[in-house]
Amino acid sequence: MTLVIALSAALFARRTRTLVELLRLGRDAPLKPRRWGPKLTQQLVVVLGQRKLLQWSLPGVMHALIFWGFLVLLTTIVEAFGAVYQEDFALPIIGRWGPLGLLQDIFIVAVAGGIGLAFAIRKLQRPERFSGSHLEEADYILGAIGAIMLTLLLTRAAQISLDRFPYDTSWTPLSMVVAALMGGLSRGALEALEIVFTWWHSLLVLGFLVYLTYSKHLHIVTAGLNVLFTSERPKGALAPMNLDFETMSEDDRFGANKITDLTLKQLLDGMTCTECGRCQSQCPAWNTGKPLSPKLVIMDLRDELFRSGDSLLAAKAGGNGSRKVENGLEAALAELPPLNPEVVADEAIWDCTTCGACVQACPVNIEHIDVIVDMRRNLVMSESRFPREMQSALQNLETTGNPWGRPSQERLEWMKGSARQAKLEVPHISDAPDAEVLLWVGCAGAFDERNRGVVYAFARLMEIAGISFAVLGKDESCTGDPARRMGAEHIFQMLAEQNVELLKGQAPRRIVTTCPHCFNTIFNEYPQFGGHFEVTHHTEYLAELVAAGRLQPREPVADSITYHDPCYNARHNDLVQGARTVLDAIPGAIYSELHRHGHGTFCCGAGGGRMWMEERRGKRMNLERVDEALASDSDTVVVGCPYCNIMLADGVVDRRANLDLSVTDLAQILLRSVEGEK
Repeated sequence: MTLVIALSAALFARRTRTLVELLRLGRDAPLKPRRWGPKLTQQLVVVLGQRKLLQWSLPGVMHALIFWGFLVLLTTIVEAFGAVYQEDFALPIIGRWGPLGLLQDIFIVAVAGGIGLAFAIRKLQRPERFSGSHLEEADYILGAIGAIMLTLLLTRAAQISLDRFPYDTSWTPLSMVVAALMGGLSRGALEALEIVFTWWHSLLVLGFLVYLTYSKHLHIVTAGLNVLFTSERPKGALAPMNLDFETMSEDDRFGANKITDLTLKQLLDGMTCTECGRCQSQCPAWNTGKPLSPKLVIMDLRDELFRSGDSLLAAKAGGNGSRKVENGLEAALAELPPLNPEVVADEAIWDCTTCGACVQACPVNIEHIDVIVDMRRNLVMSESRFPREMQSALQNLETTGNPWGRPSQERLEWMKGSARQAKLEVPHISDAPDAEVLLWVGCAGAFDERNRGVVYAFARLMEIAGISFAVLGKDESCTGDPARRMGAEHIFQMLAEQNVELLKGQAPRRIVTTCPHCFNTIFNEYPQFGGHFEVTHHTEYLAELVAAGRLQPREPVADSITYHDPCYNARHNDLVQGARTVLDAIPGAIYSELHRHGHGTFCCGAGGGRMWMEERRGKRMNLERVDEALASDSDTVVVGCPYCNIMLADGVVDRRANLDLSVTDLAQILLRSVEGEK
């Protein structure tokens, strides 16, 4: 047995060393956690607590039973190998504590039940999320776990029959039942069976341990690390790029072109992928018939790492002289295929809306958006290869400071209101430095006709509430959100730096905006450039004003309403309650939730810069969402995002459902109730 253990340990160590060397092929990135408290909480909640998996009811329970059983039954493995060298071996401290024996019995049954559920889900339900996953390998793993449970139970039963069981048998009813079935066997037969079952069990455990390092179930080893090294950036913030040519190092790249351009964490994401498909099942692009599957992106990158990584490691190890090694490595690096389109199709990369559904669903904290945007950065900044319609938006951002390409003088047009509304007079922040609020209008609020009405309604509500507020007017520019998510980091940084400088100069007490994308960028990404500001989304601000009694909805709104959560509010920034607080305060309104709501909201299709790209593949995402709203039998869809407003309104027109469904912003429906119909 000692030889077998040593051989298994050597094989495990050898493969682990190879995996570590493969990870080191990636770009250096800060991995050491700066805040251990939140990281410990993540380990307890995400890894040990299985929180994300348990949200999936039956499949989650199945996995949790197997996982928790694995942890408890590790004690039996230690006991089994300890007994090889010391017949009366007992666990340190715990010893032969009866309740532990009971837990072991319980989890043998629980794991067996979990395996049965897993087979039933895979073979009977056949969830579409498993499309592209290696199910045969998963079946082998489940079979191996089942065999380990069976041999463990048989070993325990034989030990009970031979009076060698380390626990009080009154605590282990399952093992006692199986031992009773062996009651008619002779002692010699029982001793032989104990040896056979013990060896069988031990070989299965050791073989399983080695096989893990070659299979998709490597996540059993790496999941805890992947969660530990999850980015400490806010959820809505992308990783910054160093574009200062004076300080750029050899490791700095314009995005990711080859597998070695990925960070160590991005490579670890690939090794940790369980192929469960939860990200795929939530992806709006995949669900509307597009090539993008976040699962397959991660799997394809992982496969490329293993495929090309072996040749790179061989090149690093080859030759006796350092020059020979260096030349061999350079040649191997030169032969690496480009990630796009050789590994991941361009179409898949551009289908992403950066909605965050994949990241939220992943049980092991894989960060899909970061790697997708890194590949976009390479395509835009290094290869100038991107959807042709993006060109206009990027040029407009660079030359006019907004993707519409409109002159800055038009940023004040929203104040005029409609023909039936009085013109607003809102001062520039420089003329009202003590204003309570700086209203960040945003490009959509300034240049899109529908959203001009939204900003007007919100400003009118602040007037009614007695809030002093001001604007930047012609000095305002796009926050840069679409440029950054399209991959044009250079344009984003140009806009971000000038906006941060402008805002620092004006020193607003509080910034409020009607756009979740503006909110997210100023709040989560401008700190990367030294811009730390108090920022609030208007749905949350309106909830504050209603709660404080400064806005009092009085007039009934006789609508059946539902609310569409913007992705950049709900998933990226956990802002889901404010809008509902306001809607609950409006008398007469009959409120119901869409099927996919809150953190589980379905993207309108405009995020990730897709507002400025054509949607040519599959069903349009806005139509998918409008169809869901129509199925809810609501009269009105309330939104809290200018992009969502545009996309859903367009979808209603395309469905010719203008008489059945209207789209309005939270500020507009609240103003109806506060002021009365006008």
